[in-house]
Amino acid sequence: MAERKIRNMEEFAEISGISRPTLSKYFNDPDSVRTSTRTKIEQALEQYDFRPNIYAMNQNRKMTKTIGVVVPYLADPFFAEIARNLERQCLDAGYSPILFSSHGEQKLENDILDSLRSQKPAGVLFGPLGRASDRGAVEKFCREVPTVFFDANIEGVGEAFIGSDNFQSVPLIVDYLCRSGEPPCFFEMQPVNPNANKRRKAFKQAMDRLGHEPVVIRADGDGWGFEEVGYKEGLKLIEKRQFPSSTVLCSNDRLAIGLLAACFEKGLRVGLGSGCAMRVAGHDDHPFSRFTCPPLTTVAQDYRAITSKSVETLFQLIESGRDGAEKSETLFEGKLVMRESA
Repeated sequence: MAERKIRNMEEFAEISGISRPTLSKYFNDPDSVRTSTRTKIEQALEQYDFRPNIYAMNQNRKMTKTIGVVVPYLADPFFAEIARNLERQCLDAGYSPILFSSHGEQKLENDILDSLRSQKPAGVLFGPLGRASDRGAVEKFCREVPTVFFDANIEGVGEAFIGSDNFQSVPLIVDYLCRSGEPPCFFEMQPVNPNANKRRKAFKQAMDRLGHEPVVIRADGDGWGFEEVGYKEGLKLIEKRQFPSSTVLCSNDRLAIGLLAACFEKGLRVGLGSGCAMRVAGHDDHPFSRFTCPPLTTVAQDYRAITSKSVETLFQLIESGRDGAEKSETLFEGKLVMRESA
């Protein structure tokens, strides 16, 4: 006799202890999972008397097993790592991911959405350009295709957003920098997505709370060549002695990597301690940040949690249907990573 009535796949995953991707893979093809896993799933199905609506699942998928994955700039190793995780988890669940990069261009992002619409994917995991996105085109797409946003949000569009809590992560590193040395100034460039604005605002709030003046320096230059902007603008600011603090918190690690190169060219030793002229920190824990010289102090985004939650949320939409509920938002905390640069 069943212990309790399970209403949907999410409840079944929770009570059985089996991940959503694994359940999706099983219901697509029972032979695609290990024998021990299949036995555990079938025992749970019997115990809880749960039978998913396979017909509804197939209807919601529009009879395809394709998942679109769209990132704003695949040349950025941060997005490459996110895409790698998303792709792997979709494959593990028996879906066929197809990866697109919009290369920082609105027209290309719109073309990608048109192409995906014609392929009738089961759903889409979407890292939008953000400020540069065509909101009308994105809204139209999301009305037709189950869509989960990650990294950058477009308010009121799509079913869900999964990302990092900038208002937790930025104060975390600001607190550390203020405790361990001169309070930081904030080095940013022209914002390319909503995260940049949130990080600036979070920096100002954290500095105000600690009783320090929040000084923001915006570099000239825009686009996705963050390292080049950090390097060229960093050189100018160093030459003109325009950094108001010897501690510089960069809005992202790629900008910080460029600034580190500028410091090296100008003969400035970066780090905390005797003989060091500057401290440099970033945000994201870019895959290359531990290999800079010196290794970069930063805040790590939880890549695994963000991608896992994004995939699980999309599968829930695909399998349970779109109920018209208000858009959900899940934010994960960052983790301070202390390295030699600060």
